[in-house]
Amino acid sequence: MNNLIQTLAIYALPVIFAITLHEAAHGYVARYFGDPTAWQLGRVSLNPLRHIDPIGTILVPILLMTLSGGGVIFGWAKPVPVNFGKLRQPKKDMLWVAAAGPAANLLMALAWASLLKLAQILPFNAYVEPMALMGKAGIEINAALMLLNLLPIPPLDGGRIMVSLLPHRLAWKFAQLERYGFVILLALLFTHVLDLILLPLLNGFILLLSIIFKI
Repeated sequence: MNNLIQTLAIYALPVIFAITLHEAAHGYVARYFGDPTAWQLGRVSLNPLRHIDPIGTILVPILLMTLSGGGVIFGWAKPVPVNFGKLRQPKKDMLWVAAAGPAANLLMALAWASLLKLAQILPFNAYVEPMALMGKAGIEINAALMLLNLLPIPPLDGGRIMVSLLPHRLAWKFAQLERYGFVILLALLFTHVLDLILLPLLNGFILLLSIIFKI
């Protein structure tokens, strides 16, 4: 029980930042390209309460962590509303709106790697170990969220990017998968196919950061 509480304490801040900035980035870039919907609804905000889904952000991750002993973390935030029809060039601009979330996670992974590096070079004190653990957690969470969202499955960001890049006829057909996207994702998760796809990418990304930052 103590280990679970410690894990929740270490991961709480990185998770909150990861989902908040990911969703806010979508809304900010959508506004930049002509759609003010998220801005008008107050979703381009650093206030995590505007992005937290009580079930997807709190209940499901805690249940999965409890049942798996901390081995499985999965959840979601409230999606930022984007009216693609209001974008100046909907099909083209969709790519940048979708890519904004994973890009925010990439920047946060770099920031947490910097914190981990700082913890390693500072003289030992009471704050160094929590800093290092939180830095590692921040890297893992943001790397996982970035790579998961880049999977080409609508409505994930990677699916939106594919719709933007494909020719119109193929894009329209591919977009029809969105109604089944969540079911496909859950099937991949519980059959462990998602692990086979993401773990090599995740390990490779973390290895790359460890080489760059020498951590």
